[in-house]
Amino acid sequence: METSRSGPHGVTLGDPVPWFSAPLLAGGAFNLQVAAGRWIVLSFLGSPANPRAQQELSLLLGDTRLFDEDRLVFYGVLAAPPGDPAYLKYSSAAVSFITDYDGELSACYGAAEKPRTIVLDPMLRAVANIPWDYPEGHAQSVRNVLRSLPDVDDSAGVPLTAPVLIVPRVLDFALCEVLVQLYDKFGGKDSGFLFDADGKTTRVVDYRMKRRSDLVVAHPVLREAIRNSIVRRLLPAIGQFFQFEATRMDRYIVACYDSAVGGHFSRHRDNVNIGAQHRRFAVSINLNKDYEGGDLVLPEFGRRTYRAPHGGAIVFSCGALHQVTPVTAGRRYAFLPFLYGEADAALREANNSRLHQSAAPYVAESDRLFADGERADERRAS
Repeated sequence: METSRSGPHGVTLGDPVPWFSAPLLAGGAFNLQVAAGRWIVLSFLGSPANPRAQQELSLLLGDTRLFDEDRLVFYGVLAAPPGDPAYLKYSSAAVSFITDYDGELSACYGAAEKPRTIVLDPMLRAVANIPWDYPEGHAQSVRNVLRSLPDVDDSAGVPLTAPVLIVPRVLDFALCEVLVQLYDKFGGKDSGFLFDADGKTTRVVDYRMKRRSDLVVAHPVLREAIRNSIVRRLLPAIGQFFQFEATRMDRYIVACYDSAVGGHFSRHRDNVNIGAQHRRFAVSINLNKDYEGGDLVLPEFGRRTYRAPHGGAIVFSCGALHQVTPVTAGRRYAFLPFLYGEADAALREANNSRLHQSAAPYVAESDRLFADGERADERRAS
């Protein structure tokens, strides 16, 4: 078990719970931070050798209609390998089992000595913590809680709006068209996504997770035109509404989500990998509008979709869980940089040693938004 947030043993109702990743019984791994945006049941069952573990599990899963992969998911946590293959028969898109054979996860959640079930809200905060010796009965009490849960969009009791900033008219339509034509002329390459293995960040391609092709914008005149527009038209809004002064920009790429190949990007965060810890804000500038789908969803705030206008930007924290829905018609073209500051640049440079050997090391002078001695406010006023 690997935790990415430290916390005391046990959980307190209302508090965010520690993030963790752990192996799944059926293969692969579970990462709690990616599962956000749904009601989550973490049932710490102890050892499968205990007859009560099977009894409680049967009661908890007696009505499988309660569980749905988009609304309410169940994860049983096992402290030892099960001898009975019956555990796998329960597995589905909404029901899985996590292996915790060293007991670290159970200890972290206060379930090492006393098995229990903990229910999390879509923002990964504990809303129920029911031990096996609960006076009203464990499994029935859990089922009563689950039956009372509202839809994800109503989880807060009021409609939620994600903390995104939409800024229109960042890139001129003519520049947008040039970038689209550039992509159509030269094409792009599978962009893949970042993945940490053995303490190193590498890039992998898995079409189940992401299908997008990117073209690097290398022409200095185009890069300067893009930079000038972002500095003059986008940074002032970020400073005003997010109270953050961006001085660096990572990536000059034209990205294409193509409906012909099912372009999409599944749930992820942009700053959890070692090689991405420097990223503070993600920017998505739409270069065209003649497509369907391809919208932004931030699951922790419900299923509402967001879209930047043609030539405009949508800006959000790199720490927010988000996804891009499949493009169902046409192609979506976008310019997709990340913004950060001087302290973040120092962190990025320090993390060079933790990049896979196939990745190009970061050069600190390559991403400045302002020339030496040039103040941000002077550039914005020019």
